[in-house]
Amino acid sequence: MAIETRLAPPAAFTLRTHQVGDIGWIVHRHGVLYARECGWGTPFEALIADLGAKFLRNFDAARERCWIAEKNGARVGSVLVMKVSAETAQLRLLLVEPEARGVGIAKQLVEECIAFARASGYRKLMLVTHASLDAAQRIYAKAGFHAMDAPPPAHFGEPEPRRAWELSL
Repeated sequence: MAIETRLAPPAAFTLRTHQVGDIGWIVHRHGVLYARECGWGTPFEALIADLGAKFLRNFDAARERCWIAEKNGARVGSVLVMKVSAETAQLRLLLVEPEARGVGIAKQLVEECIAFARASGYRKLMLVTHASLDAAQRIYAKAGFHAMDAPPPAHFGEPEPRRAWELSL
């Protein structure tokens, strides 16, 4: 009697915490993708570089985290949780490469942020996104975030309407 062996299908993607070089990759990919998809230029890239440097310079492993999504060994997504105050964390720099969209990477990255923020003792997780990023806003809403009043215009390129989101933990 032959025994049939079924191999599990390979994971669509894996998540890991950041390593040396990952924040540089995040800055690079944000610069390239948002220039191509939204027309944002070097001022936006400088903003992302400042955020990345701040994350590395002030990194608190107990209260902050970065996740990198990989598919077949290549980076395809990222997100950070950064401390705002003792009670509030901020979800930052969510990105999924165009060829990796639609398989749940962004949803999983957001879920990781929420679980980490809860486990780290934060009472609130907030984020600010651009009004034009509809897919991201749908993910945030499905995860339980509530839209707040829009903050002031962005500080790069043309003023871009932004929207703040908040989740009570």
